[in-house]
Amino acid sequence: MSSLAGASRIVVKVGSSLVTNEGRGIDHDAVARWAEEIAQLAKAGKAVVLVSSGAIAEGMQRLGWPTRPRAIHDLQAAAAVGQMGLIQAYERAFARHGLHTAQVLLTHEDLADRRRYLNARTTLTTLLDLRVIPIINENDTVTTDEIRLGDNDTLGALVTNLIEADVLVLLTDQQGLYTADPRKHPSATLVRNARAGDPALEAMAGGAGSAIALGGMLTKVLAAKRAARSGAATVIASGRDANVLTRLAQGDTVGTMLTAERTSLAARKQWLADHVRLAGRLTLDSGAVRALTHDGKSLLPIGVVAVSGQFGRGEVVGCVGPDGREIARGLVNYGAQEAARIMRRPSSEIESVLGYVDEPELIHRDNMVLLA
Repeated sequence: MSSLAGASRIVVKVGSSLVTNEGRGIDHDAVARWAEEIAQLAKAGKAVVLVSSGAIAEGMQRLGWPTRPRAIHDLQAAAAVGQMGLIQAYERAFARHGLHTAQVLLTHEDLADRRRYLNARTTLTTLLDLRVIPIINENDTVTTDEIRLGDNDTLGALVTNLIEADVLVLLTDQQGLYTADPRKHPSATLVRNARAGDPALEAMAGGAGSAIALGGMLTKVLAAKRAARSGAATVIASGRDANVLTRLAQGDTVGTMLTAERTSLAARKQWLADHVRLAGRLTLDSGAVRALTHDGKSLLPIGVVAVSGQFGRGEVVGCVGPDGREIARGLVNYGAQEAARIMRRPSSEIESVLGYVDEPELIHRDNMVLLA
């Protein structure tokens, strides 16, 4: 049974192929259909946030560009022009159902800064309390590295964590996740239910599917893994199916359901886990990995074998094991230069090395979140 049936807060992500005419501007009929389905969810008492692609495709149409540009400044210009048409289309469509909309443009940096993270959370929850439909997109016009593969899949998962939604729905032009690419392997079967974060799912996922949409199935699997950190389930389903959201809300089994195995993280630790870009990295020895993952200990300098990146005290850094796999991240108590000087030393020697001691730990367990 679909988790949407009992969900009170839902994030829906629609890709470019579902809201544009094959990249030639906004498909207003499609936008009207999504507005109608989401309006039905709202009428049933569910709070819905919509993450929508399509701005660049609309901008290309308005500017008369037949193919997607490669230059970042051209992509940013297309996004800026296209946002106008995309939001206008949604505003008109939802107004027919008596619903207000709000445009919210986010970057990963907004969610990496604690104060901006909390501001974004408050704004979105207030909009939902007012029965307004927030329409979210990446703030492509002010960034130079945000327009990339899987952007809005990742953004959908980040928003799911941000507002503690119950379910993330990733709508695509495929029926769901298959055991292999069905376009290349006719014997591939649809995965109906699985656990988000299962490494086998990443092996199944393929690449990008169309010339317009940049998000491949792998980004959706990784987004589900991220959403599961706050206890949210993820549905990957075809946006081509009629009334897909309505059917999911009625409890129908549609597409692929990826469930969360663990309960939600505390809000502060969820913020740490949500960092897409880290200020640096600490490589740990096997003893430190065991102390963190099995014993619930803080990270001490003696367990660190390498320091990379330029970071200051209080920034978020990743902790990787000897195999390079990230196992945790947290707020570091010392900057990169200081950390490099005290690594492999016991905490009792910090003062003799640095001339002072702020904390005996490099990262305290209260400021750390385990990822594996």
